[in-house]
Amino acid sequence: MTLRNQFQTELKQSLVNKDKVKTATVRLIMAALKDRDIQDRTTGNDDGIDDTVILQMLQSMIKQRRESIEIYTKGDRKDLADQEAKEIKVIETFLPQQMTKDEIKAAAQESIQDIAAESLRDMGKVMTQLREKYAGQMDFSKASQIVKDLLA
Repeated sequence: MTLRNQFQTELKQSLVNKDKVKTATVRLIMAALKDRDIQDRTTGNDDGIDDTVILQMLQSMIKQRRESIEIYTKGDRKDLADQEAKEIKVIETFLPQQMTKDEIKAAAQESIQDIAAESLRDMGKVMTQLREKYAGQMDFSKASQIVKDLLA
């Protein structure tokens, strides 16, 4: 089942279950997906973005919500921070199992060897390969720091 189909199925199920948070979050995901599809049409892709790009989109949505939680917490808006945390939990249900820090480090070392990266100048190449291989499975902000440490 593709992610697009999974979104449709989950939306229908959340409506039946009267799960307002899940319904609203899945609708947000589908709206963001539609925006990305429209944006991608300018490059000649009329079929819409593939699952790999959808996974990257979901990760960026989680990142945005984590940043919002931080801001809301500083602003003493626990109610809004809690809402964002609930949305993160729903979005995470569509992502594959996330890699641990040790798994990220092992994957980074493998990519560094594959590319024969020697310095921080090669960091972009390593990160590109990691994004292609592990979309949706890896926290790339953590991976970036690990790659930087390994290449330093």
